[in-house]
Amino acid sequence: MGEPLAQSTGANLDDALELGPVDAAALLPGAERRKVLAYAGVLLLLQNFAAPNGGLIGVPISFFLKNRLHLPAHELAIFNLWTGVPLYAAFVFGMLRDRWNPFGAGDKGHLVLFGVATALIYAAVAFLSPTYAMLFAGVLIATACLQTVSAAANGLVSTIGQEHLMAGQASTVINLSTCLPAVVGYLLGGFFSDLLEGRGAASAARILFLVAAGLMAAVAVIGGAGPARFFAESRSRLATSLAGDIARLVKCWPVYPPLIMLLLWDFAPASGAVLQYHLANALHASDTQVGAFYAIFYAACVPTLLLYGWLCQRVRLSRLLFWSTLVAIPQWIPLVFAHSVGVALIMAVPIGLMGGLASAAYVDLAIRSCPKGLQGTMMLLVVATAYYVAARFGDVWGTQLYDYRGGFLTTVIATTAVYALILPVLLLAPRNLTSTSDGQPLEAVVA
Repeated sequence: MGEPLAQSTGANLDDALELGPVDAAALLPGAERRKVLAYAGVLLLLQNFAAPNGGLIGVPISFFLKNRLHLPAHELAIFNLWTGVPLYAAFVFGMLRDRWNPFGAGDKGHLVLFGVATALIYAAVAFLSPTYAMLFAGVLIATACLQTVSAAANGLVSTIGQEHLMAGQASTVINLSTCLPAVVGYLLGGFFSDLLEGRGAASAARILFLVAAGLMAAVAVIGGAGPARFFAESRSRLATSLAGDIARLVKCWPVYPPLIMLLLWDFAPASGAVLQYHLANALHASDTQVGAFYAIFYAACVPTLLLYGWLCQRVRLSRLLFWSTLVAIPQWIPLVFAHSVGVALIMAVPIGLMGGLASAAYVDLAIRSCPKGLQGTMMLLVVATAYYVAARFGDVWGTQLYDYRGGFLTTVIATTAVYALILPVLLLAPRNLTSTSDGQPLEAVVA
């Protein structure tokens, strides 16, 4: 089964970790595996489409704040920083999912209860005037409520990925469910931006939030009708107190390498608010063209994410981590050579292609590293808390560099340097969690 974890990491963790093999018989037949992944993917897709920080909702709000309320780059970053507070604390909602069993229904209970609650919040906001205060309060409350839905969906798919030896395929589903709503959201972002700037802004905002309410209602319905077997499997946990669970997570060494990798990967000063302002101000791109750039970028991630879903069943994770990181380090450099909108749109293709494998590999490692019974906490820690802490503070630093320290080129240099720091972190990943591909026996992490 490979070296003991303490030997592979050089740390004495015998008292903190118990390792046990996951039986190869847990591998699902192909048809059943695809069915389960498709179900989890639909849940994740719907909630990501409705997320106020992205998808169909976040992009129009960003354009509205920039164009109608005339927020400069730094103030837009500050708005995102404060409304993202529930995202920084997303692991708390993950812990809620792991410890609380509403209606005795586990993840089904979370999906139904908080899916309906988020839908009602969106419906209420739909009939208010789209002012700065309303948008701030609506985004903040809806974001907080939606995190428990996210914890249930991500906890479910990560548990299935662990239990059935398909962490890489589960990672592909999680990443695709993030990219596809972004593609649609950015393609329609310019259209919604125009609606929110016209005389019918209030009506357009109402329709937008009612669509989000409908999506969350669909999450509640589909969550309640899901396959009982896999929902039952997702509830496996150890009987410990809240303090015990926190201690297990803190003492669990495998948690830290993927967490550090994703913090560095998501801390990209060149890719957030700075990029939007660079395209609009330096290259004179319209809102529609800015949206098209992001749509092309996320769409270009899709082929390499699908490629990862194939490779992870044939190549061990350690190799995928190394080569995908090496490819991703210079990801944003091509945009330095774009001096027109047309060239920038072309450059969005290689930029997206260079990042897909790395995103999937880091989440794959995170799924393998989830402590037993704390999958919701771990997944929201790495896919939400780590992402938004890194991205929001990367935005703030990036806008400072952009406005006062040399412009867009400086932010690209900073991003490339941060990405390069991921390479030494790869050495920290326990080898007995990275030495296999999907379908091969894996040692379970029980902190």
